[in-house]
Formats: sequence, C-alpha cells, structure tokens
Amino acid sequence: MGSSPPSTPPSRAPKDDERRLKDITSPCEWVEDYHPGGYHPVHLGDVFNDGQYKVIRKLGEGSYSTVWLARDLKHNIYVALKILVSELSEPTRELEILRYLANTQPAEGGRYITQLLGEFKHHGPNGLHMCLVFEPMGPSVNSMVYELPQFKPRKIWMNALAFLHENGISHGDFQPGNMLFALDDINSKPEDELRQDMQGESISPPVQRLDGKDDPWAPRYLCVAQPLASYTPYADGFKIKLSDMGGAYFFADPPSKIITPRGLRTPESVLTGTINKTLDVWSFGCLVFELITGLPLFCIPGTGFEDDEHLLQLTARGVPEGKEPLMVQENSMEESFDEAAPELDEEEACRVKALIRRILQYDPAKRPLPAEILRDPWFCEEGTPQLLRMRI
Repeated sequence: MGSSPPSTPPSRAPKDDERRLKDITSPCEWVEDYHPGGYHPVHLGDVFNDGQYKVIRKLGEGSYSTVWLARDLKHNIYVALKILVSELSEPTRELEILRYLANTQPAEGGRYITQLLGEFKHHGPNGLHMCLVFEPMGPSVNSMVYELPQFKPRKIWMNALAFLHENGISHGDFQPGNMLFALDDINSKPEDELRQDMQGESISPPVQRLDGKDDPWAPRYLCVAQPLASYTPYADGFKIKLSDMGGAYFFADPPSKIITPRGLRTPESVLTGTINKTLDVWSFGCLVFELITGLPLFCIPGTGFEDDEHLLQLTARGVPEGKEPLMVQENSMEESFDEAAPELDEEEACRVKALIRRILQYDPAKRPLPAEILRDPWFCEEGTPQLLRMRI
C-alpha cells in the first residue's frame, strides 16, 4: 500500500475497470455512487444545518437521494431528512412544486402530500447537497399491501391524485412505493427507542478501497434502511400520503423524460415520448389491475427490447372485450383478470374491469380525469364514495 493520497474519483458511475471500492452485498445503495456529484456520506449521529438535525436512523434510499430519520434539536421533533446527490444542488422541480403547494394549498396539501418542513444546503466531500426536511412517515404501501386484508386501492389514492391534478400537477411516478403510511404520535417516543437497530445486519461491513487507502468520498459503513413499520397503525382508518415528488411536473411544463416504471407508462410515451397530464391516470388503471389480481398488467422483462415487448402487450391488452387483437395473440385485459381469479364476486369484478377499461384508452383525450374516476360506480356504495370512510 503506497503512502500517496488517493486520487479523486470521477463524477460519474465507474466502469468495471475503474472501481475503487470493495463490493458490499448488504441491501443498500451502491457504494460506488459515493463520488463527486453523488451521495453525501452519512453516519449515524451526524448533525446538519448548524447542529439542528441529528441523524439517528436510515429510512431509505433512491437513485438521487438517501433519507434519514433525524431529531430536530431546535424544535424537539422528529423529521425525515432527504439528502439529494450533489449534482442536484440547485433547486429542483420537486422543490419548486413542493413550495408551490405549501404556499397556495397548505391545508389541502398537508392532507395528501408528505409535508415539506424546511430546506437547506450542506457542503460535503462530494459537493454541495440540497437537503429537504419532511414530516417522517412509515413504510410504503408497496411493502405492506399484500399483508393487509383490509387494504383496497379504491379507498386510498384518488383524492390525492385529484388534488394534484386540480392544481395542474402530475405526480409522474404514481406507484405504491411512493405512497407512505402515516405514523402514530412518533414525537412522543424517546430517541433511544427510534435509533437504528444495530442487531443483525443493519450496518454493512466496513467500506474499503481496493488499494487499501482511506476514502474521504465514501462513508465508513452503509446503513440498511429500517422503515418505521412498528409505529404505523394499520387498522381501518389508516392514513396514506403521496411522497417523492422527484418525477412530478406542472402540466404546462412536462419534462423531456419520465421516471415512471416501464410497465406503468402510457402508449404514447412508449411510442413517441409524449408526456401529458393523463400519465398518472393510466398508471392508476394498471395498478388497480395489479393490486387486485396480484399480477402486473404489463410484465416487461429486461431483455433490451423492453419497448417492443411493451408495445406488443399494449396491442393485446388494449383491445376492448369481445374484439380480437390486430397483431398478436395474447389475452385481453379482461381475460387476464378472469384467469387471475381475484377474490371478488362477479358483480364487483365486472365493475372493476369496466373501470380499468375506461381508463386504458389509447386516445389520451378519452381517459377520465381523477375527479371523474371518483364518481365511478366501483368507488361508490349506495351513492356514497368509499373514500369517505378513510382518513385520507
């Protein structure tokens, strides 16, 4: 091992022959993403914003951020600290939309969207990081939906989506992983109860360079995410909010690219890259099918020909009931739904299929608005929206 200082890593993901760090198999972010322009190295006990926020637990990570439970020592509350990669050091579209909602619709926004409590910038070895402070939330719907017999997608999301669309905003990544359960009076819990559980494999092995030198750009260890599942009430009346507005956009200013999972993308975005305000609605139709049947409506394998495969499935699934597909012999949406045999009586199954069919229109102009979906027969029982039973 030489005594010379380590060379600064490139500000991009390395190629195989450029890797500088030993592999870590713990279920965490990729350790090589700690480089100039990338993640900020965080350790338990670190403090941010002139000592205001003390990190005590890892909540999650994404492609462009890590999220931590922190104690706000100034206000004596807990917060979720989202630290963006430093290449996003300038105010993002996410922050612009969150500021807009906080200024124009603070009460309604607080009901449906995870609340932005503050923002600041932090200098670190990998650059300048934008840090967003949110109310802490529990695990995602994605992690719990199949374990909760009382959970039904019709009861949860559409008021939140309708709220965004009424304000001219598309979420852009409308999926169960971006819907979080609310917590139950977490601020009354002592800090030592909420700290990262150090039992088992909650901390990775030490982060080490291949050349044995110290590495100031990476943390000494990685933390495995520990969502606050045990502090979430799952009985009837649980509350859910939309989170992660990183893919959101104003209808009047759509992005050039979307981050929506491939299987939830509209036909026009697959064919031509067109992005419009009906993206969330199409995603919702696909999710209704998936959360009721337990199977994705469009299963897109990572073959390198994902768009071609998606288009073939769109051709078949988009055929109205009783019609034949033009290009490929695959099941229609209704046939796939019936084969999955979800636990619904025939009358409700027909209402669900009718709603999905109403949403999955090739022509974006024919897709219903979220407010119109709320009035669909499947959402109503004796004329009363099922959503009114839930605290959302």
